[in-house]
Amino acid sequence: MDRIGFIGTGSMGSILIEALLAAKALSPGQIIASNRTPAKAEWLAERHPGLTVAASNADVARDARMLLLCVKPFEYRQALAQTLPALTPEHTLLTITSPVSLKQLETLVPCAVARVVPSITNAAGSGVSLFEFGSRIDSDTRERILTLFSQISHPVEVAEPFLRIASDISSCGPAFLSYILSQMIEAAVEKTGISAEAAAYLTSQMLIGMADLLKQEMFTLSALQERVCVPGGITGEGLIPLREAVPGLFQQVFERTHAKFAEDREHMARHLEAPPD
Repeated sequence: MDRIGFIGTGSMGSILIEALLAAKALSPGQIIASNRTPAKAEWLAERHPGLTVAASNADVARDARMLLLCVKPFEYRQALAQTLPALTPEHTLLTITSPVSLKQLETLVPCAVARVVPSITNAAGSGVSLFEFGSRIDSDTRERILTLFSQISHPVEVAEPFLRIASDISSCGPAFLSYILSQMIEAAVEKTGISAEAAAYLTSQMLIGMADLLKQEMFTLSALQERVCVPGGITGEGLIPLREAVPGLFQQVFERTHAKFAEDREHMARHLEAPPD
């Protein structure tokens, strides 16, 4: 594969680079990166000799035909403006910023565009990565992108109307579940005096074991609950307060994430229409 450029090496940009290198999907020599704080990109280059740090976003585009734009929404307009002079119809621009409309992005750049929504689980070569493709993506480029990300995830193409909810589950989900499990750990410590370390270890191993059961397709989520919850047993008693408190909770979660997404998308649309600073 030709060189791939990363514009932005913050949290998600660095996770993707590290994951792709760990999976040997790319070699350091195939990566060129830039960051508005050069030290962040230089840190990656020190960890992975051969990785090139570019002096500017435009230099990344001059040296790579496939670009991943891994910047936060408030940095987006400036990063795009800095990259735009070097973009040609031969480039492919992948954005990881969810609120950006691909249709609007296509009006701003001369090349094919796509969106990838990664997950922190990709750092372990697991979980899914979500994809939305613009109108200029040809079948060969689409296949090349999916093949690359299949080495660190299960790529899933998602229609635009379902992108937000798919992201809530696959990308936000680890934070949601981590919070719930942290509450279980804290309650165990408070109720019984078990050490936080022991409770955290047991919870982590439970989650890993449960994931293995699902991965091996030994149980579905509903079948797992039914199998563990025997009639008249302790598990069933513990489920009573959960069944009283949890229904409706995730409707509220998704209402808030969807409202925030709509707000961010409207802001990004105005942000990209305005001239760069």
